[in-house]
Amino acid sequence: MGTKRIQQIITIVLALFFIMGGQSFAAGKTLKIGVLGPFTGPAAQTGKEFKASVEIALDAIKSTVGDYKIEPVWVDSQSDPAKASGAYAEAVEGKGIQAGVLNWHSSVAVAVMDVAVQYKVPHMFAMGASEVVNEKWLSDPKKYSYWGGKGWPVPAILEKNYIIALNKAIEAGTFKPEKKLAAIYGEDTDWGRSAGGSYKKALLDSGWKVHSEEYFPATQTDFYPLLSKYKKAGVALVAGTSTSPAAFSAFIKQSSEVGLKSVIVASGLGWIGDWYKMTGPASNYVLDSIPQLTTKEAKQWAKDVKAKYGFNPSPAAGGLSYDGIRMFIKILQRTNELHGKLDKTTIHKTIVDEVNTGKLTYSKKDGAIIMNEYKYTAKTMPDMVVALDAYFFPILQYQNGKGHIIFPDVWKEKDFQQK
Repeated sequence: MGTKRIQQIITIVLALFFIMGGQSFAAGKTLKIGVLGPFTGPAAQTGKEFKASVEIALDAIKSTVGDYKIEPVWVDSQSDPAKASGAYAEAVEGKGIQAGVLNWHSSVAVAVMDVAVQYKVPHMFAMGASEVVNEKWLSDPKKYSYWGGKGWPVPAILEKNYIIALNKAIEAGTFKPEKKLAAIYGEDTDWGRSAGGSYKKALLDSGWKVHSEEYFPATQTDFYPLLSKYKKAGVALVAGTSTSPAAFSAFIKQSSEVGLKSVIVASGLGWIGDWYKMTGPASNYVLDSIPQLTTKEAKQWAKDVKAKYGFNPSPAAGGLSYDGIRMFIKILQRTNELHGKLDKTTIHKTIVDEVNTGKLTYSKKDGAIIMNEYKYTAKTMPDMVVALDAYFFPILQYQNGKGHIIFPDVWKEKDFQQK
């Protein structure tokens, strides 16, 4: 073989080497995303729903955006603000996350916001809802721009709808309380107290009297003394919330055991898909506010989760986190399109320039399974636009493990029933 031919072969081999090397380099790009959730602790079931949603969403795109392999890093909040902050810092320093997504508790959000700011790591769709989160964000929007749009609005926007629905039932004659006396209960967290404050204002503004307002640790499971007190006082309405499945199921079952006849608002009971297994018939007539699985895509998602993970997912914990991670994937795709690079700087820029201004949204046409559209504007940030055609929770009343919408009227499936 001639020298010239050998040189040609060497040139071709070298060219192929550089091409293959370039492809390997491109394929070797990894973007680590921190997924913040309660993977252990009293709300661990919510963590399971988060993990299932994230894994299914990433599987659908083969964990790839452009030349980047998306690697989730599970950041366990343990439902504890201090532990969550430490875990998030470790995820940045030790594991190299460039962005974060999701979260459940308001108290955790308030703590981790500062960690995200410290490391300039953009975090999207955290479901810590309370006013404390908004107050902190609005105190310095530029500083806290690393804490992107929330996945759940402040309780005052949606929680008041329970009281509106019940007052409408009184007007319609389907709810006939002997006296307009209500009690407020809830877990002793930013979320629990924020929701309780929303109930209290709506009750007092509409002529109700508040018998008491009491909060308990998320780990509490003995409610007999509290429920007996409500029964003795003749309270017509008991309104509250918890993020702990064990606490909530105990509260509902014990209310039946003590013979409490009050209407019970249990906001968040249905956040866990298998809630009826924990409460049984004691949940009959209870009011809750959760989104519904109405489309074939949403129902198929629920079947997929059940088949792969063995539990029935909740439209709230599971469905919202699924929409949240898929919206975040859309943000990553848009960032890659705009900048050709995925890191904390470019992702943050896309969130500030396009998500926070309403230019980039995520809707049913994009594949959303829960809400019609997730949209943020400069006026609503850090909350989303709340409306029937955007983000909205109906009020449900349970019967034999099934929820029927009683509010708003345009979605109503059944009238309110008093037990």
